[in-house]
Amino acid sequence: MVTRRHQGKMTANCFVLSLCVFFVAVFIPEIHAAEISERQPNVLFIIADDLGIGDLQCYGNPYVDTPAINSLANDGVLFTDHYAPSPLCAPSRAGYLTGRFNHRTGAVDVPSNRGLDRIALSEKTFGDYFRSAGYATSLIGKWHNGLYCREYLPHQRGFDLFFGFPNGGQDYWKWNLLRNDVAVPHDGRYLTDALNDEAIRFIQSNAASEKPFAMFLAHHVPHYPLQAPAALIAKYQQRLGSDGDENVTIIYAMIEAMDTGLARVFQTLKDEGQWDNTIIVFTSDNGSQLGRYEGGTTHRYHGTYSGNKGDVGEQGIRVPAIIAWPGHIPPGRVIRTPIHGCDWVPTLYGQTNGPVVSKELFDGVDLMPLLLGDKQPELDSRELPFQKNRYIPAAHSDAAIRRGRWKLVWPGAPATMSKDSARDNPSYLRGVVHPHWEMPLDRELGPVPDYKQPQPRLFDLITDPSERHNLASANPDLVADLAHRYDAWFADVMTDWQQSRRSIIEHDISYWLNRPLPDSATLPREFWHWDKGPAGTDRPASR
Repeated sequence: MVTRRHQGKMTANCFVLSLCVFFVAVFIPEIHAAEISERQPNVLFIIADDLGIGDLQCYGNPYVDTPAINSLANDGVLFTDHYAPSPLCAPSRAGYLTGRFNHRTGAVDVPSNRGLDRIALSEKTFGDYFRSAGYATSLIGKWHNGLYCREYLPHQRGFDLFFGFPNGGQDYWKWNLLRNDVAVPHDGRYLTDALNDEAIRFIQSNAASEKPFAMFLAHHVPHYPLQAPAALIAKYQQRLGSDGDENVTIIYAMIEAMDTGLARVFQTLKDEGQWDNTIIVFTSDNGSQLGRYEGGTTHRYHGTYSGNKGDVGEQGIRVPAIIAWPGHIPPGRVIRTPIHGCDWVPTLYGQTNGPVVSKELFDGVDLMPLLLGDKQPELDSRELPFQKNRYIPAAHSDAAIRRGRWKLVWPGAPATMSKDSARDNPSYLRGVVHPHWEMPLDRELGPVPDYKQPQPRLFDLITDPSERHNLASANPDLVADLAHRYDAWFADVMTDWQQSRRSIIEHDISYWLNRPLPDSATLPREFWHWDKGPAGTDRPASR
Protein backbone atom coordinates (compact mmCIF):
# COMPACT_ATOMS: atom_id res chain seq x y z
CA MET A 1 0.00 0.00 0.00
CA VAL A 2 1.24 3.48 -0.83
CA THR A 3 0.94 5.41 2.41
CA ARG A 4 -0.42 8.93 2.74
CA ARG A 5 3.10 10.00 3.66
CA HIS A 6 4.33 8.86 0.25
CA GLN A 7 1.24 10.16 -1.57
CA GLY A 8 1.80 13.60 -0.10
CA LYS A 9 5.22 13.83 -1.66
CA MET A 10 3.87 13.00 -5.11
CA THR A 11 2.63 16.42 -6.09
CA ALA A 12 1.63 17.79 -9.45
CA ASN A 13 5.13 19.28 -9.80
CA CYS A 14 6.65 15.81 -9.41
CA PHE A 15 4.22 14.49 -12.00
CA VAL A 16 5.15 17.15 -14.57
CA LEU A 17 8.85 16.76 -13.81
CA SER A 18 8.62 13.03 -14.50
CA LEU A 19 7.08 13.77 -17.87
CA CYS A 20 9.80 16.23 -18.72
CA VAL A 21 12.58 13.82 -17.78
CA PHE A 22 11.19 11.17 -20.07
CA PHE A 23 9.92 13.12 -23.00
CA VAL A 24 11.45 16.52 -23.70
CA ALA A 25 12.92 16.17 -27.17
CA VAL A 26 16.14 17.89 -28.18
CA PHE A 27 15.03 18.29 -31.77
CA ILE A 28 11.55 17.95 -33.28
CA PRO A 29 11.42 17.93 -37.07
CA GLU A 30 8.56 19.73 -38.78
CA ILE A 31 6.46 17.24 -40.70
CA HIS A 32 3.22 17.96 -42.52
CA ALA A 33 0.42 15.75 -43.78
CA ALA A 34 1.53 16.15 -47.40
CA GLU A 35 4.78 14.34 -46.58
CA ILE A 36 3.07 11.14 -45.42
CA SER A 37 3.74 8.17 -47.64
CA GLU A 38 0.90 6.99 -49.86
CA ARG A 39 1.46 3.50 -48.53
CA GLN A 40 -1.33 2.55 -46.14
CA PRO A 41 0.10 2.18 -42.65
CA ASN A 42 -0.56 -0.74 -40.36
CA VAL A 43 -2.48 0.08 -37.19
CA LEU A 44 -1.87 -1.44 -33.76
CA PHE A 45 -4.36 -0.19 -31.17
CA ILE A 46 -3.55 -1.41 -27.66
CA ILE A 47 -6.03 -0.97 -24.82
CA ALA A 48 -5.44 -2.01 -21.22
CA ASP A 49 -8.21 -2.79 -18.73
CA ASP A 50 -8.69 -0.66 -15.58
CA LEU A 51 -5.24 0.90 -16.05
CA GLY A 52 -5.22 4.33 -14.44
CA ILE A 53 -3.29 7.44 -15.39
CA GLY A 54 -0.91 6.80 -12.49
CA ASP A 55 -0.17 3.18 -13.38
CA LEU A 56 2.70 3.80 -15.81
CA GLN A 57 6.27 4.91 -15.19
CA CYS A 58 6.06 7.50 -17.96
CA TYR A 59 3.08 9.09 -16.18
CA GLY A 60 5.02 9.54 -12.97
CA ASN A 61 4.58 6.23 -11.15
CA PRO A 62 7.74 5.79 -9.02
CA TYR A 63 7.29 2.07 -8.40
CA VAL A 64 6.33 0.20 -11.58
CA ASP A 65 8.70 -0.60 -14.46
CA THR A 66 7.23 -0.09 -17.95
CA PRO A 67 10.26 0.40 -20.25
CA ALA A 68 8.51 -0.66 -23.48
CA ILE A 69 5.65 1.79 -23.00
CA ASN A 70 8.15 4.48 -21.91
CA SER A 71 10.05 3.92 -25.15
CA LEU A 72 6.85 4.14 -27.18
CA ALA A 73 6.11 7.53 -25.62
CA ASN A 74 9.67 8.67 -26.31
CA ASP A 75 9.14 7.71 -29.97
CA GLY A 76 5.83 9.55 -30.21
CA VAL A 77 3.33 11.70 -28.34
CA LEU A 78 2.10 11.43 -24.76
CA PHE A 79 -1.27 13.02 -23.90
CA THR A 80 -1.89 14.40 -20.42
CA ASP A 81 -5.61 15.19 -20.96
CA HIS A 82 -6.94 12.15 -22.78
CA TYR A 83 -10.41 10.96 -21.81
CA ALA A 84 -11.92 7.51 -22.11
CA PRO A 85 -15.45 7.54 -23.56
CA SER A 86 -16.85 6.25 -20.25
CA PRO A 87 -15.56 5.36 -16.77
CA LEU A 88 -16.76 1.76 -17.23
CA CYS A 89 -15.49 -1.03 -19.46
CA ALA A 90 -18.14 -2.00 -22.03
CA PRO A 91 -19.48 1.49 -22.79
CA SER A 92 -15.96 2.86 -23.01
CA ARG A 93 -14.88 0.15 -25.45
CA ALA A 94 -17.96 0.86 -27.57
CA GLY A 95 -16.75 4.45 -27.97
CA TYR A 96 -13.23 3.37 -28.87
CA LEU A 97 -14.51 0.79 -31.36
CA THR A 98 -16.97 3.03 -33.19
CA GLY A 99 -15.78 6.62 -32.80
CA ARG A 100 -19.25 7.44 -31.48
CA PHE A 101 -20.59 8.27 -28.03
CA ASN A 102 -21.31 4.97 -26.35
CA HIS A 103 -24.99 5.77 -25.70
CA ARG A 104 -25.64 5.86 -29.43
CA THR A 105 -24.32 2.32 -29.84
CA GLY A 106 -26.50 0.69 -27.17
CA ALA A 107 -23.67 -0.01 -24.71
CA VAL A 108 -24.34 1.85 -21.46
CA ASP A 109 -23.46 -0.67 -18.74
CA VAL A 110 -21.74 -4.03 -18.20
CA PRO A 111 -24.49 -6.65 -17.52
CA SER A 112 -24.04 -8.84 -20.58
CA ASN A 113 -26.95 -11.05 -19.53
CA ARG A 114 -29.21 -8.02 -20.21
CA GLY A 115 -27.39 -7.00 -23.40
CA LEU A 116 -26.41 -3.66 -21.94
CA ASP A 117 -22.85 -4.13 -23.19
CA ARG A 118 -23.88 -4.78 -26.79
CA ILE A 119 -23.02 -2.59 -29.75
CA ALA A 120 -26.12 -2.59 -31.96
CA LEU A 121 -25.63 -4.50 -35.21
CA SER A 122 -26.37 -1.33 -37.18
CA GLU A 123 -23.15 0.23 -35.87
CA LYS A 124 -19.84 -0.07 -37.76
CA THR A 125 -16.75 -1.03 -35.78
CA PHE A 126 -13.00 -0.51 -36.01
CA GLY A 127 -12.91 -3.86 -37.83
CA ASP A 128 -15.58 -2.85 -40.35
CA TYR A 129 -13.82 0.40 -41.23
CA PHE A 130 -10.39 -1.08 -41.77
CA ARG A 131 -11.67 -4.16 -43.57
CA SER A 132 -13.46 -1.84 -46.01
CA ALA A 133 -10.08 -0.19 -46.65
CA GLY A 134 -8.50 -3.54 -47.60
CA TYR A 135 -6.88 -4.35 -44.27
CA ALA A 136 -6.46 -7.71 -42.55
CA THR A 137 -8.19 -7.17 -39.22
CA SER A 138 -8.00 -8.81 -35.81
CA LEU A 139 -9.29 -8.34 -32.30
CA ILE A 140 -7.08 -10.09 -29.77
CA GLY A 141 -8.06 -10.15 -26.11
CA LYS A 142 -11.14 -8.85 -24.32
CA TRP A 143 -14.31 -7.99 -26.24
CA HIS A 144 -17.18 -7.37 -23.76
CA ASN A 145 -19.38 -5.69 -26.35
CA GLY A 146 -21.87 -8.47 -26.96
CA LEU A 147 -21.81 -12.12 -25.97
CA TYR A 148 -24.24 -15.01 -25.55
CA CYS A 149 -25.02 -14.55 -29.26
CA ARG A 150 -22.59 -15.41 -32.05
CA GLU A 151 -23.74 -12.54 -34.27
CA TYR A 152 -22.36 -10.01 -31.78
CA LEU A 153 -18.89 -11.55 -31.58
CA PRO A 154 -15.91 -9.74 -33.17
CA HIS A 155 -15.47 -12.10 -36.12
CA GLN A 156 -19.03 -11.16 -37.13
CA ARG A 157 -18.31 -7.44 -36.60
CA GLY A 158 -15.56 -6.73 -39.11
CA PHE A 159 -12.62 -8.66 -37.63
CA ASP A 160 -11.10 -11.47 -39.69
CA LEU A 161 -9.64 -12.97 -36.54
CA PHE A 162 -10.98 -13.01 -33.01
CA PHE A 163 -8.66 -14.59 -30.47
CA GLY A 164 -9.84 -13.78 -27.00
CA PHE A 165 -12.80 -13.82 -24.64
CA PRO A 166 -16.20 -12.16 -25.03
CA ASN A 167 -16.88 -11.99 -21.28
CA GLY A 168 -16.06 -9.03 -19.05
CA GLY A 169 -13.41 -10.99 -17.15
CA GLN A 170 -11.16 -14.04 -17.43
CA ASP A 171 -8.86 -16.08 -15.25
CA TYR A 172 -5.20 -15.39 -16.08
CA TRP A 173 -4.10 -19.01 -15.74
CA LYS A 174 -7.22 -21.15 -16.31
CA TRP A 175 -8.45 -19.10 -19.23
CA ASN A 176 -10.87 -20.23 -21.94
CA LEU A 177 -10.58 -18.32 -25.20
CA LEU A 178 -12.12 -18.44 -28.65
CA ARG A 179 -10.37 -18.44 -32.00
CA ASN A 180 -13.39 -17.26 -33.95
CA ASP A 181 -15.83 -20.13 -33.27
CA VAL A 182 -13.32 -22.65 -31.93
CA ALA A 183 -12.77 -22.94 -28.18
CA VAL A 184 -9.14 -22.72 -27.05
CA PRO A 185 -8.52 -24.09 -23.54
CA HIS A 186 -5.72 -22.86 -21.30
CA ASP A 187 -2.30 -24.40 -21.92
CA GLY A 188 -0.16 -23.22 -18.99
CA ARG A 189 0.71 -19.80 -20.37
CA TYR A 190 -0.15 -16.61 -18.51
CA LEU A 191 -3.11 -14.99 -20.30
CA THR A 192 -1.14 -11.84 -21.11
CA ASP A 193 1.58 -13.92 -22.78
CA ALA A 194 -0.99 -15.89 -24.78
CA LEU A 195 -2.47 -12.66 -26.15
CA ASN A 196 0.91 -11.15 -27.01
CA ASP A 197 1.97 -14.42 -28.65
CA GLU A 198 -1.11 -14.28 -30.86
CA ALA A 199 -0.43 -10.65 -31.72
CA ILE A 200 3.10 -11.62 -32.80
CA ARG A 201 1.75 -14.50 -34.89
CA PHE A 202 -0.71 -12.16 -36.62
CA ILE A 203 2.02 -9.62 -37.43
CA GLN A 204 4.30 -12.32 -38.80
CA SER A 205 1.55 -13.92 -40.89
CA ASN A 206 0.79 -10.57 -42.54
CA ALA A 207 4.37 -9.33 -42.93
CA ALA A 208 4.93 -10.86 -46.35
CA SER A 209 1.57 -9.68 -47.64
CA GLU A 210 0.91 -6.51 -49.56
CA LYS A 211 -2.16 -6.17 -47.37
CA PRO A 212 -1.81 -3.86 -44.35
CA PHE A 213 -3.16 -4.99 -41.00
CA ALA A 214 -5.23 -3.35 -38.27
CA MET A 215 -5.12 -4.98 -34.85
CA PHE A 216 -7.17 -4.13 -31.76
CA LEU A 217 -5.08 -5.68 -28.96
CA ALA A 218 -7.24 -5.61 -25.83
CA HIS A 219 -5.25 -6.69 -22.80
CA HIS A 220 -7.01 -7.70 -19.57
CA VAL A 221 -4.35 -6.20 -17.29
CA PRO A 222 -4.79 -5.13 -14.48
CA HIS A 223 -8.48 -6.08 -14.18
CA TYR A 224 -9.56 -8.58 -11.52
CA PRO A 225 -8.80 -11.37 -10.73
CA LEU A 226 -5.41 -10.21 -9.47
CA GLN A 227 -2.95 -12.84 -10.71
CA ALA A 228 0.63 -12.54 -11.96
CA PRO A 229 3.84 -14.57 -12.40
CA ALA A 230 5.41 -15.34 -9.02
CA ALA A 231 8.83 -13.87 -9.86
CA LEU A 232 7.34 -10.47 -10.68
CA ILE A 233 5.20 -10.48 -7.55
CA ALA A 234 8.33 -11.17 -5.49
CA LYS A 235 10.10 -8.28 -7.21
CA TYR A 236 7.43 -5.78 -6.18
CA GLN A 237 7.10 -7.22 -2.70
CA GLN A 238 10.77 -6.42 -2.23
CA ARG A 239 10.50 -3.02 -3.91
CA LEU A 240 7.47 -1.79 -1.93
CA GLY A 241 8.56 -3.41 1.33
CA SER A 242 6.34 -2.93 4.34
CA ASP A 243 4.32 -0.24 2.52
CA GLY A 244 3.32 -2.66 -0.21
CA ASP A 245 -0.14 -4.16 0.04
CA GLU A 246 -0.21 -7.63 -1.53
CA ASN A 247 -2.84 -6.51 -4.05
CA VAL A 248 -0.71 -3.59 -5.22
CA THR A 249 2.37 -5.78 -5.66
CA ILE A 250 0.32 -8.11 -7.87
CA ILE A 251 -1.12 -5.21 -9.89
CA TYR A 252 2.35 -3.82 -10.60
CA ALA A 253 3.53 -7.32 -11.52
CA MET A 254 0.62 -7.64 -13.96
CA ILE A 255 1.45 -4.30 -15.57
CA GLU A 256 5.13 -5.18 -16.00
CA ALA A 257 4.20 -8.57 -17.48
CA MET A 258 2.08 -6.78 -20.10
CA ASP A 259 4.89 -4.31 -20.81
CA THR A 260 7.43 -7.12 -21.25
CA GLY A 261 5.14 -8.82 -23.74
CA LEU A 262 4.57 -5.58 -25.63
CA ALA A 263 8.33 -5.23 -25.97
CA ARG A 264 8.26 -8.55 -27.86
CA VAL A 265 5.40 -7.30 -30.05
CA PHE A 266 7.30 -4.09 -30.86
CA GLN A 267 10.47 -6.04 -31.62
CA THR A 268 8.52 -8.27 -34.00
CA LEU A 269 7.37 -5.21 -35.92
CA LYS A 270 11.01 -4.15 -36.23
CA ASP A 271 12.20 -7.63 -37.21
CA GLU A 272 9.54 -7.85 -39.92
CA GLY A 273 10.37 -4.41 -41.30
CA GLN A 274 6.99 -2.97 -40.24
CA TRP A 275 7.98 -0.62 -37.41
CA ASP A 276 8.21 2.55 -39.50
CA ASN A 277 4.95 1.73 -41.26
CA THR A 278 2.84 1.05 -38.17
CA ILE A 279 0.80 3.55 -36.17
CA ILE A 280 0.71 2.40 -32.54
CA VAL A 281 -1.73 3.69 -29.95
CA PHE A 282 -1.66 2.69 -26.29
CA THR A 283 -4.49 3.62 -23.92
CA SER A 284 -6.92 2.26 -21.30
CA ASP A 285 -10.68 1.76 -21.09
CA ASN A 286 -11.12 3.61 -17.78
CA GLY A 287 -9.32 4.57 -14.60
CA SER A 288 -8.05 2.36 -11.82
CA GLN A 289 -10.46 0.46 -9.60
CA LEU A 290 -9.43 1.68 -6.16
CA GLY A 291 -10.83 0.12 -3.00
CA ARG A 292 -10.92 -2.92 -0.77
CA TYR A 293 -10.22 -6.29 -2.32
CA GLU A 294 -9.90 -9.69 -0.61
CA GLY A 295 -8.80 -8.30 2.72
CA GLY A 296 -6.44 -5.72 1.25
CA THR A 297 -6.58 -2.61 -0.88
CA THR A 298 -5.92 -1.63 -4.47
CA HIS A 299 -5.23 2.03 -3.55
CA ARG A 300 -2.01 3.12 -5.19
CA TYR A 301 -0.31 6.05 -6.89
CA HIS A 302 -2.68 8.01 -9.13
CA GLY A 303 -1.03 11.40 -9.51
CA THR A 304 -3.06 14.32 -8.22
CA TYR A 305 -6.42 13.06 -9.43
CA SER A 306 -9.57 12.09 -7.55
CA GLY A 307 -12.22 9.65 -8.70
CA ASN A 308 -12.48 5.95 -9.39
CA LYS A 309 -13.45 3.46 -12.03
CA GLY A 310 -17.17 3.90 -12.57
CA ASP A 311 -17.39 7.62 -11.80
CA VAL A 312 -16.69 10.75 -13.80
CA GLY A 313 -13.98 12.10 -11.51
CA GLU A 314 -10.75 12.72 -13.38
CA GLN A 315 -9.14 9.47 -12.22
CA GLY A 316 -12.17 7.59 -13.56
CA ILE A 317 -12.06 9.01 -17.09
CA ARG A 318 -8.65 10.66 -17.67
CA VAL A 319 -6.47 7.78 -18.84
CA PRO A 320 -3.06 7.27 -20.44
CA ALA A 321 -2.78 7.74 -24.20
CA ILE A 322 0.34 7.45 -26.31
CA ILE A 323 0.65 7.40 -30.10
CA ALA A 324 3.76 6.74 -32.18
CA TRP A 325 4.35 6.56 -35.92
CA PRO A 326 8.11 6.59 -36.50
CA GLY A 327 9.21 8.92 -39.26
CA HIS A 328 5.83 10.62 -39.46
CA ILE A 329 4.63 11.89 -36.07
CA PRO A 330 7.35 14.05 -34.47
CA PRO A 331 8.66 12.21 -31.39
CA GLY A 332 9.19 13.11 -27.77
CA ARG A 333 6.28 15.49 -27.27
CA VAL A 334 3.78 15.97 -24.46
CA ILE A 335 0.41 17.38 -25.59
CA ARG A 336 -1.98 18.88 -23.05
CA THR A 337 -4.89 19.50 -25.43
CA PRO A 338 -8.01 17.65 -24.20
CA ILE A 339 -8.85 14.74 -26.51
CA HIS A 340 -11.48 11.99 -26.41
CA GLY A 341 -11.43 8.23 -26.99
CA CYS A 342 -13.91 8.65 -29.84
CA ASP A 343 -11.19 10.54 -31.74
CA TRP A 344 -9.12 7.44 -32.47
CA VAL A 345 -11.24 5.73 -35.15
CA PRO A 346 -11.55 8.85 -37.37
CA THR A 347 -7.87 9.67 -36.78
CA LEU A 348 -6.57 6.21 -37.68
CA TYR A 349 -9.03 5.43 -40.45
CA GLY A 350 -8.23 8.83 -41.96
CA GLN A 351 -4.74 7.57 -42.82
CA THR A 352 -6.09 4.83 -45.10
CA ASN A 353 -7.23 5.00 -48.68
CA GLY A 354 -10.56 3.49 -47.69
CA PRO A 355 -14.04 4.61 -48.72
CA VAL A 356 -14.86 8.16 -47.66
CA VAL A 357 -16.85 8.32 -44.42
CA SER A 358 -18.85 11.41 -43.55
CA LYS A 359 -17.37 13.32 -40.62
CA GLU A 360 -20.88 13.63 -39.21
CA LEU A 361 -20.97 9.88 -38.57
CA PHE A 362 -18.29 10.23 -35.89
CA ASP A 363 -18.49 12.04 -32.58
CA GLY A 364 -14.69 12.12 -32.52
CA VAL A 365 -12.43 14.15 -34.81
CA ASP A 366 -9.29 13.48 -36.83
CA LEU A 367 -6.34 14.46 -34.62
CA MET A 368 -3.65 14.05 -37.26
CA PRO A 369 -3.01 17.80 -37.76
CA LEU A 370 -2.36 18.14 -34.02
CA LEU A 371 -0.16 15.05 -34.04
CA LEU A 372 1.89 16.39 -36.95
CA GLY A 373 2.57 19.65 -35.14
CA ASP A 374 -0.13 21.87 -36.64
CA LYS A 375 -2.75 23.82 -34.73
CA GLN A 376 -6.27 22.58 -34.03
CA PRO A 377 -7.56 25.42 -31.85
CA GLU A 378 -11.12 24.11 -32.00
CA LEU A 379 -10.03 21.22 -29.75
CA ASP A 380 -9.25 23.54 -26.86
CA SER A 381 -12.85 24.64 -26.42
CA ARG A 382 -14.95 21.74 -27.67
CA GLU A 383 -17.39 20.03 -25.31
CA LEU A 384 -16.51 16.59 -23.92
CA PRO A 385 -19.58 15.03 -22.22
CA PHE A 386 -19.71 11.90 -20.02
CA GLN A 387 -22.50 9.97 -18.31
CA LYS A 388 -22.70 6.57 -16.67
CA ASN A 389 -24.98 4.92 -14.18
CA ARG A 390 -26.56 1.49 -13.90
CA TYR A 391 -29.10 0.21 -16.41
CA ILE A 392 -31.15 3.05 -17.97
CA PRO A 393 -29.12 6.29 -18.22
CA ALA A 394 -30.19 9.00 -15.76
CA ALA A 395 -29.42 12.47 -17.04
CA HIS A 396 -27.92 14.09 -13.96
CA SER A 397 -26.32 11.15 -12.20
CA ASP A 398 -22.59 10.52 -12.55
CA ALA A 399 -22.41 12.98 -15.41
CA ALA A 400 -19.99 15.67 -16.53
CA ILE A 401 -19.07 18.01 -19.33
CA ARG A 402 -15.64 19.53 -19.91
CA ARG A 403 -15.16 22.66 -22.01
CA GLY A 404 -11.71 24.20 -22.04
CA ARG A 405 -10.47 24.50 -18.48
CA TRP A 406 -13.95 24.08 -16.95
CA LYS A 407 -15.67 20.88 -15.90
CA LEU A 408 -19.25 20.65 -14.61
CA VAL A 409 -20.02 17.50 -12.63
CA TRP A 410 -23.18 15.89 -11.28
CA PRO A 411 -22.16 13.21 -8.72
CA GLY A 412 -23.76 9.80 -8.93
CA ALA A 413 -27.14 9.59 -7.20
CA PRO A 414 -27.08 6.42 -5.05
CA ALA A 415 -30.49 5.20 -6.24
CA THR A 416 -29.22 5.03 -9.84
CA MET A 417 -25.79 3.58 -9.11
CA SER A 418 -26.62 0.28 -7.41
CA LYS A 419 -26.36 -3.00 -9.28
CA ASP A 420 -28.60 -6.05 -8.90
CA SER A 421 -25.58 -8.27 -8.40
CA ALA A 422 -27.56 -11.36 -7.46
CA ARG A 423 -29.24 -11.29 -10.86
CA ASP A 424 -26.42 -9.93 -13.00
CA ASN A 425 -23.15 -11.27 -11.61
CA PRO A 426 -23.57 -15.08 -11.75
CA SER A 427 -23.36 -15.42 -15.53
CA TYR A 428 -20.34 -13.08 -15.58
CA LEU A 429 -18.57 -15.06 -12.84
CA ARG A 430 -19.29 -18.31 -14.61
CA GLY A 431 -17.75 -16.87 -17.79
CA VAL A 432 -14.47 -16.13 -16.00
CA VAL A 433 -13.62 -19.84 -15.96
CA HIS A 434 -16.16 -21.50 -18.27
CA PRO A 435 -16.06 -21.68 -22.09
CA HIS A 436 -18.32 -19.30 -23.96
CA TRP A 437 -21.98 -20.23 -24.39
CA GLU A 438 -25.12 -18.73 -25.92
CA MET A 439 -28.37 -17.88 -24.15
CA PRO A 440 -31.25 -15.41 -24.52
CA LEU A 441 -31.08 -12.07 -22.78
CA ASP A 442 -32.72 -11.23 -19.52
CA ARG A 443 -34.61 -8.49 -21.34
CA GLU A 444 -36.30 -6.73 -18.45
CA LEU A 445 -35.24 -3.24 -17.43
CA GLY A 446 -37.10 -1.27 -14.82
CA PRO A 447 -37.67 2.49 -15.09
CA VAL A 448 -35.09 4.96 -13.87
CA PRO A 449 -35.62 5.05 -10.09
CA ASP A 450 -36.70 8.24 -8.43
CA TYR A 451 -33.61 10.06 -7.29
CA LYS A 452 -32.71 13.37 -5.78
CA GLN A 453 -30.79 15.24 -8.44
CA PRO A 454 -27.44 16.30 -6.99
CA GLN A 455 -26.36 19.90 -7.36
CA PRO A 456 -23.75 20.31 -10.10
CA ARG A 457 -20.20 21.15 -9.12
CA LEU A 458 -17.84 23.31 -11.17
CA PHE A 459 -14.09 22.83 -11.27
CA ASP A 460 -11.21 24.66 -12.94
CA LEU A 461 -9.04 21.77 -14.13
CA ILE A 462 -6.06 24.01 -14.84
CA THR A 463 -5.70 25.25 -11.28
CA ASP A 464 -7.51 22.37 -9.57
CA PRO A 465 -7.02 19.04 -11.40
CA SER A 466 -7.82 17.25 -8.13
CA GLU A 467 -11.40 18.66 -8.25
CA ARG A 468 -11.33 19.85 -4.65
CA HIS A 469 -12.70 23.39 -5.00
CA ASN A 470 -16.31 23.76 -6.14
CA LEU A 471 -16.69 27.10 -7.95
CA ALA A 472 -20.34 26.70 -8.95
CA SER A 473 -21.79 29.33 -6.63
CA ALA A 474 -19.33 31.96 -7.88
CA ASN A 475 -20.07 31.25 -11.58
CA PRO A 476 -23.83 30.75 -12.01
CA ASP A 477 -23.91 31.84 -15.66
CA LEU A 478 -21.15 29.42 -16.60
CA VAL A 479 -22.91 26.60 -14.73
CA ALA A 480 -26.16 27.35 -16.57
CA ASP A 481 -24.41 27.45 -19.94
CA LEU A 482 -22.56 24.16 -19.44
CA ALA A 483 -25.69 22.48 -18.04
CA HIS A 484 -27.67 23.59 -21.10
CA ARG A 485 -25.01 22.19 -23.44
CA TYR A 486 -24.88 18.91 -21.53
CA ASP A 487 -28.69 18.54 -21.53
CA ALA A 488 -28.81 19.05 -25.30
CA TRP A 489 -26.17 16.35 -25.75
CA PHE A 490 -27.95 13.91 -23.44
CA ALA A 491 -31.29 14.34 -25.22
CA ASP A 492 -29.55 13.70 -28.56
CA VAL A 493 -27.70 10.52 -27.57
CA MET A 494 -30.66 9.11 -25.64
CA THR A 495 -32.77 9.18 -28.80
CA ASP A 496 -30.15 6.96 -30.43
CA TRP A 497 -29.82 4.75 -27.33
CA GLN A 498 -33.54 4.03 -27.28
CA GLN A 499 -33.42 3.04 -30.94
CA SER A 500 -30.34 0.86 -30.45
CA ARG A 501 -31.88 -0.76 -27.37
CA ARG A 502 -35.04 -1.63 -29.30
CA SER A 503 -33.01 -3.17 -32.11
CA ILE A 504 -30.94 -5.25 -29.68
CA ILE A 505 -34.05 -6.65 -27.99
CA GLU A 506 -35.86 -7.25 -31.28
CA HIS A 507 -32.84 -9.11 -32.62
CA ASP A 508 -32.65 -11.26 -29.50
CA ILE A 509 -36.34 -12.20 -29.77
CA SER A 510 -35.89 -13.10 -33.44
CA TYR A 511 -32.63 -14.98 -32.84
CA TRP A 512 -34.20 -17.33 -30.30
CA LEU A 513 -37.61 -17.63 -31.93
CA ASN A 514 -36.96 -20.98 -33.61
CA ARG A 515 -33.93 -22.14 -31.66
CA PRO A 516 -33.97 -24.57 -28.77
CA LEU A 517 -33.34 -22.78 -25.51
CA PRO A 518 -30.34 -23.83 -23.45
CA ASP A 519 -31.35 -26.43 -20.91
CA SER A 520 -31.06 -24.92 -17.45
CA ALA A 521 -29.94 -28.35 -16.23
CA THR A 522 -26.67 -27.74 -18.05
CA LEU A 523 -26.08 -24.63 -15.97
CA PRO A 524 -25.95 -24.33 -12.21
CA ARG A 525 -29.41 -23.22 -11.19
CA GLU A 526 -28.16 -19.91 -9.76
CA PHE A 527 -27.07 -18.84 -13.24
CA TRP A 528 -30.57 -19.02 -14.69
CA HIS A 529 -32.47 -15.96 -13.49
CA TRP A 530 -35.24 -15.13 -15.95
CA ASP A 531 -37.92 -16.54 -13.68
CA LYS A 532 -36.81 -14.12 -10.92
CA GLY A 533 -37.94 -11.02 -12.78
CA PRO A 534 -41.36 -9.66 -13.77
CA ALA A 535 -43.25 -11.63 -16.38
CA GLY A 536 -43.16 -10.44 -19.96
CA THR A 537 -44.39 -11.78 -23.29
CA ASP A 538 -40.87 -11.61 -24.71
CA ARG A 539 -39.30 -13.53 -21.80
CA PRO A 540 -37.82 -16.93 -22.64
CA ALA A 541 -39.29 -19.75 -20.59
CA SER A 542 -36.72 -21.47 -18.39
CA ARG A 543 -36.77 -25.26 -18.19
